[in-house]
Amino acid sequence: MTDTLVFYSGPDPFEPWRAALAPLLGDDVRIENSDAVTDPETVRFALVWMPPEGFFDRFPNLELVINLGAGVDRLVARNDLPDLPITRLSDPEMGKMMASFALFAVLRHAREIPHFEAAQARREWAYRHPKAAGDISVAVLGLGELGALAATEIARQGFDTHGWATRPKDLPGVTVHCGDEALPHLLAQSDIVVCMLPLTPATRARIGASAFAAMRPGAAFVNLSRGEVVDEDALVGALRSGHLSGATLDVFAAEPLVPEHPLWTLPGVLITPHLASVALPKSAAPQIVANIRAVQNGEELVNTVSRVRGY
Repeated sequence: MTDTLVFYSGPDPFEPWRAALAPLLGDDVRIENSDAVTDPETVRFALVWMPPEGFFDRFPNLELVINLGAGVDRLVARNDLPDLPITRLSDPEMGKMMASFALFAVLRHAREIPHFEAAQARREWAYRHPKAAGDISVAVLGLGELGALAATEIARQGFDTHGWATRPKDLPGVTVHCGDEALPHLLAQSDIVVCMLPLTPATRARIGASAFAAMRPGAAFVNLSRGEVVDEDALVGALRSGHLSGATLDVFAAEPLVPEHPLWTLPGVLITPHLASVALPKSAAPQIVANIRAVQNGEELVNTVSRVRGY
């Protein structure tokens, strides 16, 4: 009997993933879109991003769930998730994409682009002298796989780069701070704060009123992790008061962001629709296939997810 890999992703089309996976899987694993599965009992593998409630109940012989991305918080929080191994993508191209977007966001604030955009709207020649990168302090909160790559890329451009993590790490050009007690001081000395924290019970609304109050007056905030990590009301308050000079935001507590949300119209805020980094079929396919082969051959999986930690 041929095994089946079932695919479900709201935003991602099926065909590019099938085209990337099929040459590597050959004839012994059928690849089917979730709405076209012909024999649910042959499904041993599921490649998914936010499938609907009850999705997994259809496949009684499922042995592996592959999350179509690096962030797994929404998947592990589900009540209908079967007690099976879960893996996430660890794609170097995703890492590069995230690092480049983080650098873009840092440069946007370091070079005061919101000031020039506002001046352009007024047709005003409003010169501001640039600062050297080494005179600008950037804090990256969360040094997981993507956060570490982002911090390293920011440091490579010469910024005074700091990171905040749960345990010590050695990253080139990055001064790493650890523990809750280190966070207020780090926020106070940073010109730009980049949030890369995973969403876990410990980080939900972790960046709230006290964190924003601790930030240096005029600092900028960047969120590329999960919207629920940030107290959005507190962020709006910090922006409205002028305590923060601006923000670059790719993720939100509720997506898409509703048209009446105040973040749309606050000065200095750039909103992008959760696209800082996405899974790319061609570069992600080999690791997906490697884990499928591991299940078939009884071997150890890579990039497994801990349901206890939430990542």
